[in-house]
Amino acid sequence: MHPLRLLLAHSIDYAGLFPPAALAMRPALEKYAAYRSGPEAWALGRFVVPAARLEELESAAAGLLPSAPDDPWRLSVLIGADPAADLRRLEELDCRHAAGALLADTVEVKADTADAVDTALARLPRRLAAFVELPLARDPGPALAVIARHGAGAKVRTGGVTEDAFPSTDDLLRFLRAAVGAGVPFKATAGLHHPLRARYRLTYEPDSASGTMFGFLNLFLTAAFLRNGMSDSDARQLLEERDAAALAFDRDGISWRGHRLGPAALAEARSTGLGSFGSCSFDEPIGDLASLRLL
Repeated sequence: MHPLRLLLAHSIDYAGLFPPAALAMRPALEKYAAYRSGPEAWALGRFVVPAARLEELESAAAGLLPSAPDDPWRLSVLIGADPAADLRRLEELDCRHAAGALLADTVEVKADTADAVDTALARLPRRLAAFVELPLARDPGPALAVIARHGAGAKVRTGGVTEDAFPSTDDLLRFLRAAVGAGVPFKATAGLHHPLRARYRLTYEPDSASGTMFGFLNLFLTAAFLRNGMSDSDARQLLEERDAAALAFDRDGISWRGHRLGPAALAEARSTGLGSFGSCSFDEPIGDLASLRLL
C-alpha cells in the first residue's frame, strides 16, 4: 500500500453538520453517501453526529443507507450535557439497527480534569470506543493516565472559526508528546481541512477572516515521528512546516528533512496511535492532496 494511504486510510471523519459548513442533516448525509461510493472512499472515516440528533439522522437517511448489513455506516456520536439521555439514545439506535445499516461504535465526550475523565468513561459501555476531548491549555498528563487506564483515546481541538480558537504549537506538541508517552491513541477536530500549515480562510463566508492553521499531514506525521524518537525541537518544526517540497512520498516510505518513516512504522502508528481527524469538508482535504500531486 502507498505510504500516504497507510497514513490516512479512513482518517477523515465527516463532520458536515458542524461549522463552518453547518449543513442540514439530509444534505450532509447525501454527501457522505456520495463519498462512500467515490474514488477516495479509502480516506473516509465515520459520520460525526450529536447524540441528540440520532433520530433525525435515521429519518433523513431514508433511501441512502446501504442494504448490505456487513457494510454499515459507522457513526462517531458526540455525548452532550445529559450523558444518561444520550446513552439511552444510543441503546435505542442499537436496538433498531442490531444487524442493520447504522453502527454507532464510537463516542466523543468532553472532560476538563482527570476526575471528570474517570467519571465520564466509567459510565460508558465497554463496547464503545471512546475519545475524551481535553483542554490544551493545561498539562494533559494526569488526564491521559486515566484515559490509558480505561483503554480509551483522547481528542484534541486544533482550531475553530476564529483565530483565537487555534492552539499554540507548544501546547499541541505537549499534548502529542504526552499522548505518545502514555500510549493513548488520539483523534483531532476543527481547523484541519488542509494538508500543510498556512493561512486559510476561517469560514466559507465571502468576507471571512483568515487564520494560520495546522495541516493534517503536519499533525499525523509529527505524532508518527514522535513515536519513533523525534526530538521536540524537530517535532515543533514539523508541526509548523509549510513547504510541500520538504516532504517526499515514495513506495518505501515518507521522508522529511532527513527523517524517514517506512511502511511498518506508518502502519504501527495508525493502528496504535493516530485515530482520525474531523472535518466539515471531505472535498477540501482530498482536493488539496490532489493539488500537491500526492493522489
